[in-house]
Amino acid sequence: MNKRIEQILIRAILAIFAVLGVTYSVVVPPFEASDEVWHYPMVKYIADHWDLPVMDPNNVGPWRQEGGQPPLYYALGAAITFWIDTSDMEQVRRLNPHVDAGVATPDGNVNLVVHNPALERFPWRGTVLAVHLVRFLSVLMGTASVYFTYRIVREIVQDDPLLPLAAAAVHAFTPMFVFIAGSVNNDNLVVMLCGLGLWMLLRLAKEEAWTSRHALVRYLVLGIVLGMAALSKTSALGLTVVTAVVVTMRAVRRRSWREFLLGGFATLLPFLAVVGWWYLRNLRLYGDLTGLNVFTQVSGSIRPVPADLAQLWRERYSFLAGYWGNFGALNVPMSPWVYTLLNALLLLSLLGLFLRLLRLPDYPVSLSPRSLFLALLWAALVFIPWIGWSRVTWSSQGRLVFPAISVWSFLLVLGLHSLTSGASRVIRHTSRITAVVAHLYLFLPAMLLALAVVAPFAWIAPAYALPEPLGEDEVAAIPHRLGVEFGGVMRLLGYDLEADAVEPGGRLGVTLYWEALAPTDRDHTVFVHLLGEGDLIIAQRDTFPGVGLLSTTWLEPGFRWADRYVLQIPATAYTPDVAQVEVGVYDATTGSRLPASTGGDQVRFGRVLVQPLPGDVPNPIEINFGDRMALVGYRLSDRVVRPGDTITLTLYWRGLRPMDVNYTISAQLIDAQQRKAAQSDGWPRGGEAPTAAWQPGEIVADPRSLEIAPDAPPGVYALRIVVYVLQEEEIVHLPMIPEGGRMLENYVVLTKVRVVP
Repeated sequence: MNKRIEQILIRAILAIFAVLGVTYSVVVPPFEASDEVWHYPMVKYIADHWDLPVMDPNNVGPWRQEGGQPPLYYALGAAITFWIDTSDMEQVRRLNPHVDAGVATPDGNVNLVVHNPALERFPWRGTVLAVHLVRFLSVLMGTASVYFTYRIVREIVQDDPLLPLAAAAVHAFTPMFVFIAGSVNNDNLVVMLCGLGLWMLLRLAKEEAWTSRHALVRYLVLGIVLGMAALSKTSALGLTVVTAVVVTMRAVRRRSWREFLLGGFATLLPFLAVVGWWYLRNLRLYGDLTGLNVFTQVSGSIRPVPADLAQLWRERYSFLAGYWGNFGALNVPMSPWVYTLLNALLLLSLLGLFLRLLRLPDYPVSLSPRSLFLALLWAALVFIPWIGWSRVTWSSQGRLVFPAISVWSFLLVLGLHSLTSGASRVIRHTSRITAVVAHLYLFLPAMLLALAVVAPFAWIAPAYALPEPLGEDEVAAIPHRLGVEFGGVMRLLGYDLEADAVEPGGRLGVTLYWEALAPTDRDHTVFVHLLGEGDLIIAQRDTFPGVGLLSTTWLEPGFRWADRYVLQIPATAYTPDVAQVEVGVYDATTGSRLPASTGGDQVRFGRVLVQPLPGDVPNPIEINFGDRMALVGYRLSDRVVRPGDTITLTLYWRGLRPMDVNYTISAQLIDAQQRKAAQSDGWPRGGEAPTAAWQPGEIVADPRSLEIAPDAPPGVYALRIVVYVLQEEEIVHLPMIPEGGRMLENYVVLTKVRVVP
């Protein structure tokens, strides 16, 4: 490939990426990109005050933890939007308090913000205009970072220009990267600066014949770039380690202490000049150079149980989905087959890299060992701290390793190229077939491009589409008519119940048909409960109208629509039970319910049988505690009790492997205010069946009595099971390992018990 064609292709990749980035920035509603709902308020604060906010866990501002992020990106955003009147931010940024963030639900409620079309339509103005301008700036940063990936791989691969182009294409067309690049997010600046810094370091490590003056200028510029990267996000600090390695390599190669001192001080001084004030500010305000001590408190993302490597491995699917493309608040995924195919290509790439490491077969492309080592070092310096950070915070998101996306994209291409090149050499068929097989690795960037083009219209836009109005024929066809008004705000026209029987772990679909009666001065929430014995809630769904998408403050009177709610039945739901659906409306701010025209503040309908699952024990379940023991069933003598009553709880356990520790089982009844109505702690079966004596596969019945405290306040109490052991007078919990890679917990809630006067 000649140089001219190579330049045309890289320009085409950059142009396509820029068009995609702008498309995403326009299609994605304001504040619906990852953490944009907190990133933009940082831009606005700086634009309004030309100062930085101070994080306070007791008084969290609209920027939340982003108030502790290095400020360069936000300052640049403020510099291009300070002239815009953004006093309407609270109207545009109307938060959805019930959003299912981080969870892909079958019925919606994915929007972080309730969007008023009148405020967001083109021509943009106010806050919406400012958000889009900062998004366009982000697209420019993303475009530059794609170019730096091309230059980085060009330093590593000397004799095949197609590999750098393919790596740049993988970077450019990874849907999640395009999504982030079209949003207000400081990842865009740090990815760009890390790409620039790594490229400069690779060139610095390679160049030999420099004059001292030339080298000094290079080092000074590098120090400025490193400082700007660190002033964009803390994850860029690993570049300073790569810099130290490069300076040392040059000094050793030239056998010059002068080179070492020149490189060290010429990069360190401008680095400190750019970012040093930020660390001193953090030290003064938070007692920590990075401010991460307060950052984690404000974010509220600290794991209840720190994750070990096994837990992070269980979260691999969500991590990879967050790398390939999981949009919105990590709750608007692509189709499952997409992740299956992309993860399969990842595995093939890893196989190719492994074969390349073994030199099987002989690889036709030569790589610069020095540049490859530095690139891999940078990738490790991003990935290893991410592991440490994810162990203590709920941050197993693939996009958080994007500062090294240049290296990840190159390795993906390199592995597939190694595999397809090896396959072509094994086939040894006609030159045309051999050439086709050798270039099959280009399927990855081609597929990513197709996904990046389709994603805004196939998955993102539909997730935020407002409900369609019901026609007269659709209203006439409502299966079960009700006509119940709630506080003159909304009328429940009728309902449709999709099943009359469910099992634990199953789902119940309920469609409600609504009509808006009058706008209000505040938002109201619809609640849908599945009530069982003693009016105990088995499952519930609380959302704004439109399953999160509509606000009662701007609903037009007479607008009629249908909402489908999916109630997730807990896997631990008590059976058998006969349940009803309860529906009502309440003030989202105060929690007070609106009166129903039928009397009371709700309407109930339907009859749903909650059936037990098949099994050899009552209420069969599978709750894994630390891969040592599993709770496989339970029985409860009563679920509606009075103070002073005693109820019998029987737990059924199965040993998963031999244990050398006698664990204590704790059964507790705790209400929403963390008040305990009853508790029973002890070894299983009153000490007659200690866990150290269990055999793997053995079922152990553990009956225990729970005496309700005489002064227990009336209310609903959760039945919580805890497993622990005392070690050196400290309680060590055996964590509950949920399915699906969710966070570890110290307990499991089985069901609920109502205490009546």
